[in-house]
Amino acid sequence: MKSIMNRMLVVLMVGALTSLVALAKVQKHRVTFDNDIKVNGSLVKKGTYDVKFDDKTGQLTIAKDGKIVAQAMARLEPRAKKANDFQLRSNGSGDDTHLIGVTFGGSDKDVVISSGGATTTGSN
Repeated sequence: MKSIMNRMLVVLMVGALTSLVALAKVQKHRVTFDNDIKVNGSLVKKGTYDVKFDDKTGQLTIAKDGKIVAQAMARLEPRAKKANDFQLRSNGSGDDTHLIGVTFGGSDKDVVISSGGATTTGSN
């Protein structure tokens, strides 16, 4: 009887751990930057990139053709309502434009790289 209870406990623990891993997800969107932009100090030239956010690690990654161009630690902040479309937020202008956050379409959370005021640079 004791061994059956131990086995059931182990099965429940494995199931609980597996479900936690399944909750973590990576969001991804292809975006075209019309101008050069800085991400965490790294210059990202204008062009088309994949923007990925791993909510388990808090890592925002900008990649082109599978090669990582820039990475930044980010956090999730709640939104008032779900986003209709992918959005980029930046501050500064010209050569001093910095990406400060993104929002993935359908998400009720903003991915924030740094604090401060934000402007929308576009959506795709």
